[in-house]
Amino acid sequence: MPNPRTNPNFMNGVPELLVLKLLAEREMYGYEVVQAVRRRTGETITLGEGVIYPVLHGLEREGALNSRRQTVNGRSRIYYSITAAGMRRLSDLTGSWTRLTMAIQDVVAGGKYVPTV
Repeated sequence: MPNPRTNPNFMNGVPELLVLKLLAEREMYGYEVVQAVRRRTGETITLGEGVIYPVLHGLEREGALNSRRQTVNGRSRIYYSITAAGMRRLSDLTGSWTRLTMAIQDVVAGGKYVPTV
């Protein structure tokens, strides 16, 4: 039986979706994103810094995010915010994931799935 504390392979793409969604709501720094994912998913999805920071850096390189450095309580933090390109990417990803989850739910519930010939 798989460990419920690990993230299976089908989770590819989920970190990007979650990061974009959270940053569409408000600007955050990296560790804040890690904590927000845990909290908002009821700890069903736990993504460490080793996942979140590469996603943040990749999205920034692609122009989906902007960053700014700020010192808070003597600590330097990099805050990330979503760009217009990031909002478009979020919209595309949300549509794809919505279709995918609906299709999976249909199969699991014994619904509309029709095999192709």
